[in-house]
Amino acid sequence: MASIIITSGEKKGEFLPLGRRTNVIGRAEALPMQVLDDMVSRKHLRIRYDETARGHAAEDMDSKHGVFINNRKITELTPLKEGDQIRIGQTTLLFTEKDFDDRESALAHYKKAGEGQRPTMIE
Repeated sequence: MASIIITSGEKKGEFLPLGRRTNVIGRAEALPMQVLDDMVSRKHLRIRYDETARGHAAEDMDSKHGVFINNRKITELTPLKEGDQIRIGQTTLLFTEKDFDDRESALAHYKKAGEGQRPTMIE
């Protein structure tokens, strides 16, 4: 289906399978994905599955510091695509359309995705 992987911060490597439901991400302990970052609101980001669009979309939950997708601040419901980098506070999340069985497979995917973003050096 799809997942979110924390790629920076205290909980780097944690992942959240998104499924076909609405997920809230923030600093609150009761959330399915807690982000330990002083610049993240208790309920900062909502990611929901849109049945008609057959994909996930993100929205800011009126957080103090905003939500950035690929370095652009979002102000409305924004569709997500493979490899999108989501920044909340000082923490970066990676959106992927893949599901993972465990933390190790999520980290392996993140490392592989990061390799594709490095520029090729030509001598």
